[in-house]
Amino acid sequence: MADVGEVLMSVLSTIRVPKPGDRVHKDECALSFSSPESDGGLYVCMNSFLGFGSQYVDRHHARAGQRAYLHITRTRKAKKEDDNNSGSGHPPKKKPTRLAIGIEGGFDVEQEQYEEDVKVVILPDRQEVTAEDLGTMPDVVRERVSLSMAGIMAADSVSHTLQVQQWDGEVRQESRHAADLKQLDNGVKIPPSGWRCEVCDLQENIWMNLTDGKVLCGRRYFDGSGGNNHALLHFQETGYPLAVKLGTITPDGADVYSYDEDDMVLDSKLPEHLSHFGIDMMTMEKTERTMTELEIAVNQRVGEWEVIQESGTTLRPLFGPGLTGMKNLGNSCYLNSVMQVLFTVPDFQSKYVSNIDKIIDEAPSDPTQDFKTQVAKLGYGLLSGEYSKPAPDPGDENGASEPRGDQIGIAPRMFKALVGRGHPEFSTNRQQDAQEFLLHFINMVERNCRSGANPSEAFRFLVEEKIVCQQSEKAKYTQRVDYIVQLPVPIDQATNTEELQEAERRREEGDSSAPTVRAQIPFTACMAALSEPEILTDFWSSAVQTKTTATKTTRFASFPDHLVIQIKKFTFGLDWVPKKLDVSIDVPDTLDLSALRAMGQQPGEELLPEVAPPPLMTPDVEVKAPVLDDSTVSQLCEMGFPLEACRKAVYYTGNTGIDAAMNWIMGHMDDPDFSAPLVLPGCSSGAGTTPTESLSEEHLATIVSMGFSRDQATKALRATSNILDRAVDWIFSHLDDLESMEVSEGGRSAAESEGGRDPPPGPRVRDGPGKYELIAFISHMGTSTMCGHYVCHIKKDQQWVIFNDQKVCASEKPPKDLGYLYFYRRVAE
Repeated sequence: MADVGEVLMSVLSTIRVPKPGDRVHKDECALSFSSPESDGGLYVCMNSFLGFGSQYVDRHHARAGQRAYLHITRTRKAKKEDDNNSGSGHPPKKKPTRLAIGIEGGFDVEQEQYEEDVKVVILPDRQEVTAEDLGTMPDVVRERVSLSMAGIMAADSVSHTLQVQQWDGEVRQESRHAADLKQLDNGVKIPPSGWRCEVCDLQENIWMNLTDGKVLCGRRYFDGSGGNNHALLHFQETGYPLAVKLGTITPDGADVYSYDEDDMVLDSKLPEHLSHFGIDMMTMEKTERTMTELEIAVNQRVGEWEVIQESGTTLRPLFGPGLTGMKNLGNSCYLNSVMQVLFTVPDFQSKYVSNIDKIIDEAPSDPTQDFKTQVAKLGYGLLSGEYSKPAPDPGDENGASEPRGDQIGIAPRMFKALVGRGHPEFSTNRQQDAQEFLLHFINMVERNCRSGANPSEAFRFLVEEKIVCQQSEKAKYTQRVDYIVQLPVPIDQATNTEELQEAERRREEGDSSAPTVRAQIPFTACMAALSEPEILTDFWSSAVQTKTTATKTTRFASFPDHLVIQIKKFTFGLDWVPKKLDVSIDVPDTLDLSALRAMGQQPGEELLPEVAPPPLMTPDVEVKAPVLDDSTVSQLCEMGFPLEACRKAVYYTGNTGIDAAMNWIMGHMDDPDFSAPLVLPGCSSGAGTTPTESLSEEHLATIVSMGFSRDQATKALRATSNILDRAVDWIFSHLDDLESMEVSEGGRSAAESEGGRDPPPGPRVRDGPGKYELIAFISHMGTSTMCGHYVCHIKKDQQWVIFNDQKVCASEKPPKDLGYLYFYRRVAE
């Protein structure tokens, strides 16, 4: 074997020193979840700075020809006994006093302590060089290798850069109104105690407006507690922006809220503003919980949190294949829950996990940026069982205590960074909506599976919308693709109305012992609300050439292999403030949707003529725009949305009213062209003149992958200014126009055609009986999708299992009535 110094000299030109901007992967293997703490440690290529576990480093050496790797191993230090140890081997956990993570007083995040060992390893013979060995080598070798080692160890790893180590929910910004706040000289003086709402006499959650001194109650919380919104209504009437919460004023400050900025704020002139109304800040004492304390209480609330996490019972930890926990990277529980469920679907398992060896062999030179590789890595990590092992407990040196359920698990840092890259929300460490992430991930799968098997087809189904003009009794049929059934919650159908009213009465009377009663909603009532016809009061009928009333009925044109149902718990109040409905729904284990099968055009039924609404006539401008409901546009603009976005919302929902337009806006706020001007088919600058050469190849490929021909995709994009979302909507509303065009091989299967007829153009959808069984559900705890926590329950071998980040346990009482997303699998007949 050659002398190690000579070998180092021969590979010296390949050893690099990290520069600013270099991505150093020293915490996680690019192809597995091996880390420096794993058996065998982590090997960091000293040229590309990619990390590899012991099972993949030889493969990288053979493929890339690199020989020098920095081998990093870490072993956990034993924790020192705490002076305040409770005697059980675990120090008592402190109650959080600050709405924060990872800082003093915040929610506890355990930081492990490790001893680190670093050395250079030369492949293929695995010759080792320590820092001490470098002292005996030539200066040129010692200097280059030492600088590279030091640079790699000193560099922020990619995972560290992407992960926010601490979050502080109490950081507040100075209000833009504070410096020049107008205060009325109306003689109002506020007493030091005994405050009541001037409208409803409520004595809790009382706020004083800093402009006119009005004392009013605060907002009503999602669970019915809080105030009656009188302070908010006062702002909406007067525009006076700042209010202080009475009872939180101390010499150190107080809770100040800006209704205009919709956030808790700082007021540097608070002593002056308070003294205007006779309040001496230096003599005040705290008598009310601050908003931070209330939020902490919500985040520890017994009830929903306890039930969903099954905290009241001792759960049996589970380990093995398909029972792997996922580390929470900071508000990443929404991602953890969704991916745990997706990899129970056979399509995702066969696409990514069964082919992992082939996927890794075909991976590009930087696999950390390859979608297929990272999804396969995640799927294998979840299903293989390699990482489903009990997490070591340093406080239990004798191993005497029962397993807590925590696992070593996997930390999906690379996966989260890749799927969130460029997205305004999923690239952050803020909490997100699990339903929105599910659709975002399915969209990525669609884009990355234009050839070969597409696992998202398991969820894809066709929806048929039938609109009947009540005046002419003629009908219009359209179809669209969907992946999720959104189930409305008819709160007025609650079966425990008397209990709810009694609890509300006691709360309004100031009874602090009044219980929080959850509305009991029958699942059948939700399904009835989904299937009943919707009345359109402002429908433009092409048959009678005027606005009239119509009914819209929605049915399934196909039933998917796996059905996802979202309970629409998150809604907007009359003031457009997001709130969560605290409801219990008796979701069934089995489901039969056969009665909701679309029937299509009926014999003797006439269709509405394909005639566009009349254009907006102007004396000096060529006709280019349809009539838009100005009142709806104005209402949307008053809510703060851009004018062009409001015009598009009204246009694309066909002047059907404020609710439909608002739903369109909420579903398209992340569109890159959200605020762009409305461009219509047939405009001189629009799609009708878009040459084929200028169409996006990516958009064409996406539509073709859905089962349409290239000609059909081209026609759709040219008709919609090359905007993908609009093109997909257009193509489903013009299926009749496309029947004469060639259907691509990816259209519906021959089994779906009836009587030997050619299959109609459309996306590649599966179909079968509408009978299903429940296999998983994702639950949310907290006041809105932007905060709180997600867990999922999955049925494995007839046993319900709870996946709560790194904890994986046998479920004793799966709270199926409190779920947010439900996953059903077709029952084979």
